[in-house]
Amino acid sequence: MTQSLTQELTGSGNRSKYVEFLGLAVAGMAAWWQPLVSTLKLSLSNDAYTYILLILPVSIALVYIDRGRVSSFSSSGRWPGWILLSVAILLRLIARNHDYSSVTGRWSLSMIALVVWWMGSAIVCFGIPALRTHLFSVCFLFLLVPLPDGVVNWIVEGLQNTSAGASQALFYVAKVPVFRQGIILSIPGLDIEVARECSSIRSSTMLVVLTLLLAHLFLRSNSRKAVLVLAAFPLSVVKNAVRIFTIAELATRVDPAYLNGSLHHHGGILFLGFSVFFIVLLLWVLRRGELRTS
Repeated sequence: MTQSLTQELTGSGNRSKYVEFLGLAVAGMAAWWQPLVSTLKLSLSNDAYTYILLILPVSIALVYIDRGRVSSFSSSGRWPGWILLSVAILLRLIARNHDYSSVTGRWSLSMIALVVWWMGSAIVCFGIPALRTHLFSVCFLFLLVPLPDGVVNWIVEGLQNTSAGASQALFYVAKVPVFRQGIILSIPGLDIEVARECSSIRSSTMLVVLTLLLAHLFLRSNSRKAVLVLAAFPLSVVKNAVRIFTIAELATRVDPAYLNGSLHHHGGILFLGFSVFFIVLLLWVLRRGELRTS
């Protein structure tokens, strides 16, 4: 009887904490409504930020999956949470009043402040041990922060140049005469410019996000997780190079219409699928090694 009464009271206390957290989370969304909406619009209109659409629902799903790992919540040691809430408000004020060279710079700082607010709310309501249990899910939320324009341009230019170099290597292997000048490749009958739109930034960021999730869900060793995540970066370049090489070969040997066909404009998902296949294959190898070791 006493045990059931204790469990009932504990469950009631936990529910009140959930209600308290929901109230703080909603208050944060209200206070950060403009940055949230602007970030959503950015992710819908710019390929470099499409991955942001996945972050919040995936993070919520991860917390739900791991909900059983926290048996109780701590009511002590809430002061770090209040400090984070104060820092979030300060960052929000700075973001609102500071003059930025780009719009994304303002939204970046605002979204950092929102994630800090959510972290502080979690500590205030559930305690640091609960936050530690869901640390990956919470840190994953920082991917909501849109990268500043300068960083995105640097990434895109890097993808353009590395993709051009990898494509050149594929043409060499296929014994196709090729001349490269920067991001422009010349093969018999065709000049190829690896333009900004051809950098494959959307599928590359999607691949990195997916690899982070797979590493978290299926691997235990931090070193193996790092190997899997790091493999996504060169694989992004190889994926794009294979796409460029395939379209160029089809256009010069089969039909020039491939240059403006659906494979060119909508084939990114196909080559992303090949990349995911190799990531899953590497994951299988790493997981087997991990199980063998344990």
